[in-house]
Amino acid sequence: MIELELQSKTHDEERQGEALMLEILPEKNNGRKLYIESYGCAMNFSDSEIVASILSEKGFVTTNDFNNADVVFINTCSIRENAEQRVRNRLNEFKGAKRKNPGMVVGVLGCMAERLKAKFLEEEKLVDVVVGPDAYRDLPNLIEQVDSGQRAVNVLLSREETYADISPLRLNTNGINAFVSIMRGCDNMCSFCVVPFTRGRERSRDAVSIVAECTDLFNQGYREVTLLGQNVDSYKWAPHPALSKGEDSDKPGAEKVLSSGEDLGEATVNFAGLLEMVALINPDLRVRFSTSHPKDITDEVLYTIAKYDNICNYIHLPVQSGNSRVLDLMNRTYTREWYIDRVDAIRRIIPECAISTDVITGFCTETDEEHQDTVTMMDYVQYDYAYMFMYSERPGTLAAKKYADDIPEPIKKARLEEIVAKQRQYSLVRLQAQLGKVQKVLIEGYSKKSDQDYCGRSDQNAMVIFPVDERFKPGQYVNVMAERCTSATLMGKIVD
Repeated sequence: MIELELQSKTHDEERQGEALMLEILPEKNNGRKLYIESYGCAMNFSDSEIVASILSEKGFVTTNDFNNADVVFINTCSIRENAEQRVRNRLNEFKGAKRKNPGMVVGVLGCMAERLKAKFLEEEKLVDVVVGPDAYRDLPNLIEQVDSGQRAVNVLLSREETYADISPLRLNTNGINAFVSIMRGCDNMCSFCVVPFTRGRERSRDAVSIVAECTDLFNQGYREVTLLGQNVDSYKWAPHPALSKGEDSDKPGAEKVLSSGEDLGEATVNFAGLLEMVALINPDLRVRFSTSHPKDITDEVLYTIAKYDNICNYIHLPVQSGNSRVLDLMNRTYTREWYIDRVDAIRRIIPECAISTDVITGFCTETDEEHQDTVTMMDYVQYDYAYMFMYSERPGTLAAKKYADDIPEPIKKARLEEIVAKQRQYSLVRLQAQLGKVQKVLIEGYSKKSDQDYCGRSDQNAMVIFPVDERFKPGQYVNVMAERCTSATLMGKIVD
């Protein structure tokens, strides 16, 4: 895997393996210490906050040292082979602590747990509990099973579970930015991806609870929310109970979908409608979202973004490949031409919008000419950021069953290096285009390199560094004149 140095990416390498801490509630303290660390995407970190909320209600308190823990959980990612190997290496490091404390409960949560299920208990003798993403409510019971001498597994996937009624504990937060899960699972079945198998079928969380959570966050002082889903553009929630379970129905009201600008009433809420509902909470609450699927992003969503100043002009639109034949093998359900049409719509409706993407090089049977289609797609779009990977076959996926992983590693690597070099070029070009312009920046804290500088993100998701001004504090908006840049960061000064 090669990624550019991005301060604001969804998959944040600096957070991988982060130990989560929560406030101790003395009246509920059961005397047991919980250690939980997370790997993978923003959804996994959001899920860890849900786990922490569930267990804090049972009196667990957290520690940032697994050697002192009574219960150790590792929330896992399965999207790439090296992500799973990292987890296995980490489990090996826990063995010494468990030898010293045989009563320690060691559990594996998340996507890797769902993929391997009970097999994990056979492969990793250290592990006592294996829990999939839809079974976190069962954790207190599973821990009790282990306490009584049994090993425990719950990897049942659900068509209904959204954890909508659980208020996540915001862990290791800056009190300014928060993730809010709006849906779970995925129905897209891309041939290279394990997510539909590890996170289950797609279901949307109810819009009322999402707005309530975002409102509560704003009242607590948070000034930015990122709405999370595997494919946010397919969000759809219906107040009617049958529809809310994802059933197609000819019942009254089934045909009415809430668009932006309409009252909730009995209508189904689509993603454009949800975006507007969150944006209307307060103009000082910034709204971001991730991730969009090219087959589903509509002009209606784009016009809603353009309508509200507090919906950020930034869209993550994974392309994966620039060649239509390869996209068909990937089961992406769009063509090169469709993708370009969606990019053209973004440029037309939101001229200042930043676009980022995901790219996979060396997918099964990809030729040099087809790889060049990806290169020319990058030339056409000129992405602001990109997350770039060599193809890694994942067991159980359609690609693993149907296609040979037949591109030699040296060729995959060479193609990836070409893509990375191309992206560095355009990341710099896109930031240079912002020089001399005033950026509205939400101050997130001090720069990592100096407490004499603040850092924050622009509307287009660029990281901006600027000198501290005592008139302004983290959580406030400032106008910053961009004066210089690297390929990853803008630098400037506050202007009135």
